Amino acid sequence: MKSLYHLVRPLVFCMAPEFAHKATLWSLKLGLVIPFSQTPHTMLRTVLWDRVFPNPVGIAAGFDKNGEVISALFKMGFGFAELGTVTLKPQIGNPKPRIFRCVSSEAVINRMGFPSQGVAKFKENLSAFLGKKPRPVGVIGINIGMNKDQTDPAQDYTALIRTIGPMADYLAINVSSPNTPGLRNLQQKEPLAELLTAVMDERAQSCGDHLPPLLVKLAPDLSDEMLADIAEVLLDKKVDGVILTNTTLARPEDLPESFAGEKGGLSGSPLTDISTAIIRRFYALTKGKIPIIGVGGIMSGLDAYTKIRAGASLVQIYSGLVYEGPELVRSIHRDLVELAKADGFVHISEAVGADHREEAREANQDEKQRYAAHVHA
Repeated sequence: MKSLYHLVRPLVFCMAPEFAHKATLWSLKLGLVIPFSQTPHTMLRTVLWDRVFPNPVGIAAGFDKNGEVISALFKMGFGFAELGTVTLKPQIGNPKPRIFRCVSSEAVINRMGFPSQGVAKFKENLSAFLGKKPRPVGVIGINIGMNKDQTDPAQDYTALIRTIGPMADYLAINVSSPNTPGLRNLQQKEPLAELLTAVMDERAQSCGDHLPPLLVKLAPDLSDEMLADIAEVLLDKKVDGVILTNTTLARPEDLPESFAGEKGGLSGSPLTDISTAIIRRFYALTKGKIPIIGVGGIMSGLDAYTKIRAGASLVQIYSGLVYEGPELVRSIHRDLVELAKADGFVHISEAVGADHREEAREANQDEKQRYAAHVHA
């Protein structure tokens, strides 16, 4: 039986992608959302950074850039919502059209370029949500980025933290969008260390006793050497977490040529394995010392669970909503519980990094067998 969304999806896909997104936000503002009627399973309740996540499934940055539909997102069943990317000054982003779908590949390319109403409007919207009584349950992350014309990135990031940092349950530093010139250069070892020093100093000064965890969002297009350098910096600076990953500049060969030729970041199904591989490598590099939010090509509960076993403590979706609709949130909840139980876990947190532990046990067993063979030789 088709879900309600799959019945109306052909109509949605007749719209230009950006118009369809605006129509979705409009409908959510009007309250046209079917509330998640079930209380999330106790297996999914996650505590991280002293924050209680009702479940580990969040909406990724980019969906609600200006903090307009936070209540609706929590009603849909998300355990957390990462808002933004927020920029200090309003900016319109890159020229349109700037979002492209490929239905056959369940993929999206965007070159939005951080369109934002600016931090003043964002703060107004978030303040209105925080003033609600009772406030819907869920964790709020704020993803911040620099304006396109900024030549000193630290000025924008520190000003944003000063303005809205105390309102966040966690802060995400976006240094990985491929659509803002020069932004990804901030992932290099020395610029990243300098930026983190500035933003962490500002966080300490501006946020007082309410010190939001600081996360860094990275690209999937990182060499092993770059990822190792970044891991070293994040461990040294005691960053609280990392978001893996943003969109990719890669273009798999099976994408239609007309679609693959569009500039921008690719998301959806083609990103699934790429982002999971980065999660797996980063978890191994840091020995699981830095919590990971896994994002990129999560189109099913199995995709989410695979990222968790690779090392993610939490997961986020976005492009999956385009193709599967809001029912995806519910199905991920259900599948995470079933998959964790099938693996013998009593709580989803036990599955975090499970692949690495199994690999270590297998390697240890192989070593024992080699030793025994040598002794008896």
